[in-house]
Amino acid sequence: MNANRAFLAPGLLLILVAIGGRYTLDRAGLLELAWVDLRVIGLAVALVVLALDTARRERTVQEREGWLVVAVLFFVFQIASALWAPPAARIGPQTLDLVLLIVLVLAFYQYSAGDPETVARLTFQLFFVAAIVYALAAIFISGPGEQGRYSAFGGGPNVFARIEVLGVISAIALFMLTGRKLPLLVIPLFLLATVLSGSRGTLVAGGVVGFFALLKLRHRISAGAVAAAAVVTVVAVGVIGVFAPPEFTDLFQERFVEQTVQEQYLSGRTDIWMAAVRMFADYPIAGSGLDGFYGLIGVNQAVEYPHNYVLAVAAEGGLAGLALMTASIVLWTRVVRGGGARPQLTGLAVAAAVFVALSGLFSGDYYDSRLAWMFAGLAAAAALSRPANHHRRDLAVAR
Repeated sequence: MNANRAFLAPGLLLILVAIGGRYTLDRAGLLELAWVDLRVIGLAVALVVLALDTARRERTVQEREGWLVVAVLFFVFQIASALWAPPAARIGPQTLDLVLLIVLVLAFYQYSAGDPETVARLTFQLFFVAAIVYALAAIFISGPGEQGRYSAFGGGPNVFARIEVLGVISAIALFMLTGRKLPLLVIPLFLLATVLSGSRGTLVAGGVVGFFALLKLRHRISAGAVAAAAVVTVVAVGVIGVFAPPEFTDLFQERFVEQTVQEQYLSGRTDIWMAAVRMFADYPIAGSGLDGFYGLIGVNQAVEYPHNYVLAVAAEGGLAGLALMTASIVLWTRVVRGGGARPQLTGLAVAAAVFVALSGLFSGDYYDSRLAWMFAGLAAAAALSRPANHHRRDLAVAR
């Protein structure tokens, strides 16, 4: 057994915390323990296990981590902007979210850097299983919500849809990493669940990532594989059309045909986005402060956040926040471009990170970006990390 291979426990805990979202015990019916945030407990245990895992593994050489340093500075700036936030801003919960986001990103990157192959495989396996569990729970247990949209375990439909599309990416990743075709057979379930969520932004984000992935891999895909994929798609659509419950056809007709195509209804997103743009114009340098959008606009209009990650940063962090975020993304892009030491692993992690990031342009707040930053860390680790003895060997050859 490879002594440098990562323990599975840290990754399992970190990913469960990330998937679980904001989970306090009141969601389990224990109202008197509503103050107990399971994220904090889960991360504390994960950090202890990660410390033990790091201590036993061989040290690794990690270079070009400037993107991560700038990302942490960006998060710290967001926390510091609470100093000039409006009185109605929810500073406490937002600060906790950002602190936990920092810990998640740094811990997962440290975990990934030592053994990216094992960590990537574990990550995609967990998201594959999670997508199956979420899909079955939504269809057979939770059922449609008030708007006819499906979700699971008390989470919102948009978050649920992200898990399902990540399940699609994970199924493809497991096929590419192991050569087993069985995971591909579950993709129709994930696509059905995504449509049932009614999350149009998630479908757009997934479609964009899928299109560019196919464009990049067009020379490696055989005609037989394309034909097989087309047949499976047609059969899946036919099966869904024949056996789908009336709720599915009603949701598809109302959400995607009537509201989107005929009425061009976007859930009020354009009005919310324009409000964020106007706020950026009013506070262009350092923004309105942490949760400033809610403190100045949302508190009166019952809108939690701008539903667009970039516009939220612009409105609440101004040019300073945008500059830090952009610098981190540019530095990260330079690291992962070309795939580095492990192009296949890097490409898969980049696809997952970009998908979550694009989804954040339609819905979600700062903490909802955690999976994008975590997959970004996995991609960077896959592109850069190598055992320390390899580094010493390179130095010896250079001498």
